[in-house]
Amino acid sequence: MPETVRAPGLVLTEHEFDVPLGHDRPDGERITVFAREVADPDGRDRPFLVYFQGGPGSEAPRPIRRPGSPAWLDRALEEFRVLMLDQRGTGRSTPVGALAGRSPQEQAEYLAHFRADSIVRDAEWIRNELGVERWSVLGQSFGGFCVTTYLSFAPEGLREAFISGGLPPVGRHTDDVYRLTYERVLDRTRRYYERYPADRGRMRELRRRLEADDVRLPSGDRLTGPRLRQLGMLLGMGPGAERLHYILELPHDSPAFLHDVEGALDFRRNPIYSVIHEACYADGCATRWAAERLLPAAYADDPELLTGEHVYPWMFEDYGTLAPLREAAGILAEREWPRLYDGDRLARNDVPAAAIIYAEDMYVVRALSEETAAGIRGLRPWLTNEYEHDGLRVDGARILGRLIDLARGMV
Repeated sequence: MPETVRAPGLVLTEHEFDVPLGHDRPDGERITVFAREVADPDGRDRPFLVYFQGGPGSEAPRPIRRPGSPAWLDRALEEFRVLMLDQRGTGRSTPVGALAGRSPQEQAEYLAHFRADSIVRDAEWIRNELGVERWSVLGQSFGGFCVTTYLSFAPEGLREAFISGGLPPVGRHTDDVYRLTYERVLDRTRRYYERYPADRGRMRELRRRLEADDVRLPSGDRLTGPRLRQLGMLLGMGPGAERLHYILELPHDSPAFLHDVEGALDFRRNPIYSVIHEACYADGCATRWAAERLLPAAYADDPELLTGEHVYPWMFEDYGTLAPLREAAGILAEREWPRLYDGDRLARNDVPAAAIIYAEDMYVVRALSEETAAGIRGLRPWLTNEYEHDGLRVDGARILGRLIDLARGMV
């Protein structure tokens, strides 16, 4: 039975749903998906807005009233009650610790059920359990991939759809995506060193030290040059350049430096991200470690270049907590994945929809998002360079309000 609790200014109803691991095998293994219903005290009968979190492999935000709440939440609660899903395997849903004791092939088969298609089928299962005819959806980043999958395969459950920084490439091979993301990361690296020129020298010295010495992070993992390069992942968020600079300026032999490097690249808490990330772009293909295969030649010549939101096979050796999933990750990299989107269905879409596209997004490439927007009938795109990928976090009330107005034809 759902449990209802009260927090300052909010009524929270907590649900746990028993769903199939594989929705095509309803009598097979089952998992739990947790969802928290968030409402104003006087808004418990308002229509639902379902929030799909970024990731993959991240649970929904934990709601509190300001200060500290997601800015979009206050705007949403003006006319909705919000259902926040902990994606399968995250938060209070059944954890992926269930992989313990399984063979690599069994682990891979289990983890194959953690992409957007399974998350959407969970949402439809929950909608039917709650007896909701149709609901609105909001997807941030990977959550937008989930919303696009929803529009492809279960639009009958949707009243309207809003997407923030998450219009995925539809019908594109994963290789197309990674070629373009590297272009964006190389440009961000150049701009970063133009802003902080001394950091190029700091990075150069760090690389030399890591080649000569066995430098250990607080976890006991060795800090390697490729792992250090991954700090470039920070550059796609609004304050990312400053976060990176304030790490690199620390004394490189200090506990603070080692702690902050590890904290910025912490894949330990949500391992699903590393295992499934490339597969989230696999719209009917195998990835075969696309980021590794398509690493530009420039990286061999310039050790100070940074990488971005890329997953590499060596991570499952260098990151101790990922090592138990190394073989399973390799199996999944060779898997021929089914389609995530239906281009023909999207071309006939009749669900009111709007999406914000961040013009300089380092993670979700603008050109591919615009291509997808043009292929979804009735979707109204909003292209802007006012924000980085974290726009919904930075100015969520304005962004969600405008998306609602766009989808409803009010602007």
